[in-house]
Order: sequence, then C-alpha cells, then structure tokens
Amino acid sequence: MLAFLARRLANYIALAFIATSFGYLLASATLKPQARFLGRNPPVSQDAIDAALNKMGVNPDVPILIRLKDWWVDLFAHGSLGISTRGSEVLNEIVARAGTSLRLLIIGSILGAIIGVAVGVYGAVRQYKAFDRSTTFVSFVLLATPVFVIAVILMILATKFNDAVGHQVIAFTGEYTPGKGGGFFDNLGDRLTHLLLPTITLTVTAVASYSRYQRSAMLDVLSADYIRTARSKGRTRASAIVRHGVRVALIPMSTFFAYSFALILTGASVTELTFSWHGMGEYLINSVSNNDINAAAGTMLFTAILVMIAGTLADVLYAALDPRVRV
Repeated sequence: MLAFLARRLANYIALAFIATSFGYLLASATLKPQARFLGRNPPVSQDAIDAALNKMGVNPDVPILIRLKDWWVDLFAHGSLGISTRGSEVLNEIVARAGTSLRLLIIGSILGAIIGVAVGVYGAVRQYKAFDRSTTFVSFVLLATPVFVIAVILMILATKFNDAVGHQVIAFTGEYTPGKGGGFFDNLGDRLTHLLLPTITLTVTAVASYSRYQRSAMLDVLSADYIRTARSKGRTRASAIVRHGVRVALIPMSTFFAYSFALILTGASVTELTFSWHGMGEYLINSVSNNDINAAAGTMLFTAILVMIAGTLADVLYAALDPRVRV
C-alpha cells in the first residue's frame, strides 16, 4: 500500500508541477498587470511602474521563462507565492480564503453526496416508478437552472419568510454579521444562519448531479451476475442489492466525488459571489479581473494540489470498495 501511494504521489506531484507551470505561462501571457497603473491622474512614471512590477516579479520586460523559474525558486526556497496586486502575500490570502471556502462548501458537498447517492440508488431500484420519474424530472430542472438563479430564488423566499415573522431569522449576505457582539453561541448561531442558504444551494445542485450519476451506475449493477448469484444463495433482493450492488456501484462514485470536492473549492465562484462569501472561487475571478498573475498562478497551484490529493484518495477508496483491486 505504501509503495503504491508513493508511486501515485510522485506522479501527481509531477503533474501538479507541469499543470501549474503551464497555468503560470498562460496567466503571464494573457494578463497585463501594468494596466492597473495606466490612465491615472496624475500619471504614474514608468520607473515607478517598473519598480512595482519588479517587486511582484511580473515585469513583462523580463523573459517569461525566467519569471517562471524565479516564481518556483521563491516558492521552494522561501515558501512564497509572490505578492498580489493588493500588496499582500498570495499564500496568506489563499490560506484565509481556503478556510472560508471549506466552511461554506464542506457541509453542502457531503450532504449532497449522501442524499444524491441515496436518491440515485432508490431511483434505480424503482426504475420508471413514480419516485424515479419525479426525481429525474426535478434533477434535470435543477441541472438546467443556473446556480445564481437558485440562489436568488432562495433569497426571495428567505426575505418573504423574514417579513412574515417580523424580523430577520435567515441572513444570507456574507459569512457573518459585521460588528455583532454576544457570546460564543450567539456568534455560532449567526454564522449558521448565514450558512443556511448557501448550503441549501450547494446541496440541491449536488444532489441533482450525484443522483443521476449514481442511478446510472446502479442500473448497470442490478443486472450483474453476482446479484443473481447472491439471490440464488438465499439472500433477499434488498440484502443482495445493499451488500453487493451498492458497494460496487459506489466505486465510480467515489472517484467522481473525490475530484468534484477538490474542484468545487475553486469552482463554486457563483455561489460565493451571490452570497458575498470571500472564498477561493471569488479569489480566482478577482485575480483575473485585476490582472494579478501571482494570485492566478497561486490559485492554479492550490487547485492542482487539491486534484493531487483527490486522485490519491480516489485510488484508496477504489481499492477499499473493490476487493478485486490489490494496490
């Protein structure tokens, strides 16, 4: 097991290095950090612009490959991802925003996966029955609806609910109420109310996706020979499905969930922007809109590391679920 993990980890590290390098080259070739100094009144001198760009290590007059080398050297030698256009360390910003994204996404992602798997399994078992048809219809409606539309609808419903009860029960702007006093439990309750609508948004979209994937995998399993063999040995249909069918059907889902959870930290930008949560998704969009090469490259490295971890986790889960696999 350890040798397998070491080999896989070495491969993922190499892929993360290559992917991040290409990402840095792409960001450097397309983003124009000097644009933020242009058009100011009074105008900024060229010497001041060059000094600022050199401090960030993004001066376009320096060959792009040299800038890439310097970026990696700074990372390995000093643990630095460079300075952002805001003048702060990119690494510190990523650490802070990654924590925000985790607090926002982890509950919705796990709930979405659990409920989605359950809905998909039961829908496959009850194929073409009322439950299967209704969940299929609702899932396709949710998948076809933009995330921000779902979020706005939830906001409207929450506003109507708050008006009905006469005070704000559900808050949905930001991670917490600024300047709110009180003790630990008061602050915890405030954060939970702010977390409610984003979690529902992420959960319903995840359920729609996971249930379709799990239903398809489960339908392939239901007609397998080992299910019939288990039935012929005296197991009930429910026991054969749960003990043998669900376990095998979860194998592709484990890989799908691992990679989806890794990518959602940077992919949930619409949810973060809609509910004003300052996480990694918003950070990626801001880095591009602000022509921030270091921030964009740092986000790509962060995503590559998450994919690397997700790939290793998926391999371990695959081996744990499938007894035919020996790692």
